[in-house]
Amino acid sequence: MEHINTDICIIGAGPVGLFAVFEAGLLKMRCHLIDVLPQVGGQLSEIYPHKPIYDIPGYPDITAQQLIDRLMEQGAPFHPTFSLGERVETLTKNDDGSYLIQTNDGTTVHCQVVVIAGGLGCFEPRKPDIDRLLEFEGKGVAYMVKNPEALRGRKVVIAGGGDSALDWAIFLADVAERVTLVHRGDTFRGTPDAAEKVFELAKQGKIDLVLKSNVVALTGEGHLQEVTLLDRNNNVSHIAADHLIPLFGLSPKLGPIANWGLNIDFSAIVVNTRDYSTSVERIYAIGDINTYPGKLKLILCGFHEAAMMAQGAFKYVYPEQKLTFKYTTVYGVTEF
Repeated sequence: MEHINTDICIIGAGPVGLFAVFEAGLLKMRCHLIDVLPQVGGQLSEIYPHKPIYDIPGYPDITAQQLIDRLMEQGAPFHPTFSLGERVETLTKNDDGSYLIQTNDGTTVHCQVVVIAGGLGCFEPRKPDIDRLLEFEGKGVAYMVKNPEALRGRKVVIAGGGDSALDWAIFLADVAERVTLVHRGDTFRGTPDAAEKVFELAKQGKIDLVLKSNVVALTGEGHLQEVTLLDRNNNVSHIAADHLIPLFGLSPKLGPIANWGLNIDFSAIVVNTRDYSTSVERIYAIGDINTYPGKLKLILCGFHEAAMMAQGAFKYVYPEQKLTFKYTTVYGVTEF
């Protein structure tokens, strides 16, 4: 069993949790991170490491894994420590206000502040109602793209209408033999820019776009060979396919966090946007796991929340110090 003393314990080692290390480090606060996955990166590394991301400032595009690698480099000078492949089981508040966390492997962490950065929590893909879907899992059906090269020269059908479906359709257009994007509507939930690119690729004949339709059945002998589509007029059609990638989002599950007395709204933790604190003192929530009016589930928004959290947490780590900032201007040094 391992016992760790730190200033901030961050639950979740995804991009927002990793950036929180940097923001806390700037204020001389030490961080220990716990994640149930065996590696850092959260959903980005586990589900779509090769997926391009287009809305990170300073990077016109960057793959998910590259972003995680850069964040690790950025936080390295502050020497964070990690408990990976472990799940938080219990949270105990001490008489002095600090917390003791214990994992399923018996690791204990004593900290002044707890930061929940668990993304969607214990997530699992939403599986659509498609005949024989489970039968072809691992035999042509996958809910994430871990290795795009495995799809090179193959016939790929993507089902969905969100950002992931759009981004993968765009990316795989130059990899797969043929990409077909199937969506039940005629407009997309993803960003307008990505939707415009998809429509343009379809116009150029680089992908097939099938709207107002659903994948309803799969066919094959030992491996997926064909998908069956049903449109709004009950017309049935068939598409040859080596792979089907249903991208209908993830079902969030908070796990033990749900029992910590936090204010929960639809599997998300309600926070105060002043510093992203929760309803329980010294516990903060940042990234996709939190909710508040106007919440956008974007990585860059999580980065902002991490910065504000660090400012709020400072008073618990250094109660005798006042957090001040000095700005040098043409008029001299101004202190806040």
